[in-house]
Amino acid sequence: MLPEVKRILFATDLSANALFAFRYAAFLARQCDAEIEILHVMEPPSTDAMMTMEAYFDKRYREQKHQERIERALITIQGRLDKFCETELSNDPVSKELVVRKEVRSGYPAEAILRQAERWSSHMIVMGANEKGARQTFLGTVAKQVLRRARIPVVVVPMQKPRKKEKK
Repeated sequence: MLPEVKRILFATDLSANALFAFRYAAFLARQCDAEIEILHVMEPPSTDAMMTMEAYFDKRYREQKHQERIERALITIQGRLDKFCETELSNDPVSKELVVRKEVRSGYPAEAILRQAERWSSHMIVMGANEKGARQTFLGTVAKQVLRRARIPVVVVPMQKPRKKEKK
């Protein structure tokens, strides 16, 4: 018998594929009667960026800018969630209530995702995959690390490819 899935951690990088991946998290949550907790992880600035900021800005200003960055990420998450609910869940008001928590953390994504999954006692992780390129975040190294180290099931949703029109 499979264990119950009652809490799904949805890890998002706020990319275009994140909305597509969230559809899977919402579908799984509806099927399992589970709740969704959304996590966005902001990578820390590079050492060079930190040294520059420390040289030109005082600690209070740096902390203020960091807090503003977290607030912008939360607003983005809420906006995408609202858009998703408006378009995808309009006929299913119960599904709108699936999201019980939204959080932004600072740190290295794979470690932060695994740590939050443990803290929140999540039963499953759902995350989107990005194509390789300048923004190699999820399914680049992050998804691979999460897949290797997770002690709970991980669903990695591939990029949504535009469908080719069928010839008649």
